[in-house]
Amino acid sequence: YFRNEGSLTSTLRTLLFFTALMITLPIGLYFSSKAYIFEGTLGMSNRDSYFYAAIVAVVTVHVVLALFVYVAWSEGTRQWREGKQD
Repeated sequence: YFRNEGSLTSTLRTLLFFTALMITLPIGLYFSSKAYIFEGTLGMSNRDSYFYAAIVAVVTVHVVLALFVYVAWSEGTRQWREGKQD
C-alpha cells in the first residue's frame, strides 16, 4: 500500500512540475523573445515580432509536452520493471 502512495506522490509532483512549466515557460519566452530578440536585437516591427514570438511560444509548448511524455513513459517503465517479480 505504501509503495503505491509513493508512486502517486512522485507522479503528482511530476505533473505539477510540468504544469508549471507549461504555464510559465511559453508566456515568459513569448514576451522576452518579442521584446529582447525580435524587436530589440533584430529590429523587427511590432507586427512581425508578434508573429515570430508566437512561433517561439508554440514550439516551447511542444517541447514541454514532449519532455512530459518522455518523463512519464520512462517513469512508468521503471515502475513496471520494479513491480515485476521473476
